[in-house]
Amino acid sequence: MVRSELVARIAAENHRLSHADAEKVVSAVFDTISEHLEEGGRVELRGFGIFNVRHREGGQRRNPGTGEIVAVDAKSVPFFKMGRDLHKRLNPD
Repeated sequence: MVRSELVARIAAENHRLSHADAEKVVSAVFDTISEHLEEGGRVELRGFGIFNVRHREGGQRRNPGTGEIVAVDAKSVPFFKMGRDLHKRLNPD
């Protein structure tokens, strides 16, 4: 599912919301999550999962295709850990 499909589905399931209003809701949610992660925060959506930022150190790495040693800069990457309810939905036992 891509963003436009998510917006269309939210608009279809909530008849009081226009497509434009559904787009504003989706944008507001994504922007708020992104801003909070950018500030170094953690976003927990109970039953769904936790978003946070992990920091990867720079250094020397080997390119597996060529075997060449390359320098890699330090960077921050988003990380998602699924919640128990989502895990149960994806892995029914």
